[in-house]
Amino acid sequence: MFLLTIVFIIFVTWVFCRLTCGICKNSRHLVGKTVIVTGGNAGIGYETAKDLAERGARVILACRSEARAVAARDRIVAETANPDVHYRHLDLASLSSVRLFADTIIKTEARLDILINNAGSYAADFRYTEDRLLLIMQNNHFGPFLLTNLLLPLLKTSAPSRIVNVASLAHVAGVIDFDNLNGEKETEKTYNELKVYCDTKLCNILTTAELERRLKGTGVTVNCLHPGIVVTGFGSDNWLVSNFLYYLKYFWKSPWEGAQTTIHLAVAPELAGISGRYFEDCADRSPSKQAQDIQLARRLWEESERLVQLKATAA
Repeated sequence: MFLLTIVFIIFVTWVFCRLTCGICKNSRHLVGKTVIVTGGNAGIGYETAKDLAERGARVILACRSEARAVAARDRIVAETANPDVHYRHLDLASLSSVRLFADTIIKTEARLDILINNAGSYAADFRYTEDRLLLIMQNNHFGPFLLTNLLLPLLKTSAPSRIVNVASLAHVAGVIDFDNLNGEKETEKTYNELKVYCDTKLCNILTTAELERRLKGTGVTVNCLHPGIVVTGFGSDNWLVSNFLYYLKYFWKSPWEGAQTTIHLAVAPELAGISGRYFEDCADRSPSKQAQDIQLARRLWEESERLVQLKATAA
């Protein structure tokens, strides 16, 4: 009886996971549209880029690794028969790389219809980048923040256009401490990468809310999302973890499933004009109370501007 009960619980859990997995059902084409997907060479970024290429979009894979990005580009072209897929180098851990990428896009692209800030990292050592920013904070927040701002002029002239930020449910455990936003209080002994990751995901949602306020009347919308728990290669070098994940994969989302909410926000016609929202499984959700703090969002924006020297860049 005990074994049957366990089997029943597992079966019900599996059914629940399958039934609650949101799938983008819209078949809208994107011929004539230009899309940038950061981190589009693997995981949900790859699946997102592939889907948008299938819809006929001009897709730019903004990635750090040229070898992996070129290989991903070639696979997407072969699988979608869309030759208009391109790689451009972007290293979010280098603000000079972000500025160079944005400058190149502004000069070479006639339009930008969809910007998908997908790239980021979960695990990162306690170290600072050449810009004196905490590595994981720069990868997940400061880099995408600067990139989005630098590309806003092109997004505005291409309106109606969309910005999609990949956040996470992990934001509920995030805390914004302006005295420690850049790890000022951290040491190698006190540093907790999971905690900082949660903080960065909260930053993503707060930035989305403040950007929505600043974009009113421009025709540019911005939304964010939780992709779900997605099976990836994380921990595959550890025997115990890799075997544990082998069984969890039947409950967690595949990269294709994990990309569905991103794709939904990028293409769904019913979301035209919808902005500043947080989605999960292709449905509008409410983020944590802290993630809805307007004053916190404004101050985070101002601090982020200062740390990435955005106004100096604009000048």
